[in-house]
Amino acid sequence: MTSEKTLADAGIGRLGLCSGCSYFPDYLNSRRCTPGDACIRAHSGRQIDRFLRANPELAQNYLGDIFWERRAIATRYAAIDTIFPLKSDPDEVVRRVVAMRLPVDQLISMIHDQDREVRLSVAARLPEAQLIQLINDPDYLIRATVARRLPHGQLTKLSKDPEREVRKVVASRLPAFALHMLANDPEPEVRAIVAERALPGLAVALLQDEEWWVRLAAVGNAPLEFLPPLTNDPEVEVRDAAVARLAEKNTA
Repeated sequence: MTSEKTLADAGIGRLGLCSGCSYFPDYLNSRRCTPGDACIRAHSGRQIDRFLRANPELAQNYLGDIFWERRAIATRYAAIDTIFPLKSDPDEVVRRVVAMRLPVDQLISMIHDQDREVRLSVAARLPEAQLIQLINDPDYLIRATVARRLPHGQLTKLSKDPEREVRKVVASRLPAFALHMLANDPEPEVRAIVAERALPGLAVALLQDEEWWVRLAAVGNAPLEFLPPLTNDPEVEVRDAAVARLAEKNTA
């Protein structure tokens, strides 16, 4: 079996990236790096990650590296208090890692980052009390993430959002007594979510909706006495649902 001392003595790594490396031969001999597999000097994210995973105490040394991927990987392993300056790193991948690792009380300074993925991470982790600052973000995915996390009392601020997907999230989370705010939404997909969660009075109104799948959703929540007209609905699925609910009454 080759001894640790002879790994370097035998010439392993003397050529290529190991040549001139400050960690050679000590790290090679102690198996803290492996040429072609775990190497900080490689232009391979996989090799850099394996090196820093094995030697996280060295990560701080590469936070200012010229190679963006080396900085990004170093940011994963460096101590939290050393990565604050990278909130304004020129590369968005580095900033994405920062946004995933920063203490939540440091995230507010990144809410206007130009990269959507950075802002998505911020929106997913920002304290609820500060989420309101992202409700006008230009990207609807950010606003949808905010809608999933906002306290119920603030959801109404997004009920008129211009993007359907955001309003769908709002419709799925609003307290039932507030769903009337979206009952006349221009998008039937939003109204269908409202109908699925509506209190009986609102469900009755939605039985008259022009879209059949909204009426179908409303059938499940409307009082039985309002369902007989739906047994003649032009859509078979609506008719069948109304008939089924009325049959429940007769078998009760």
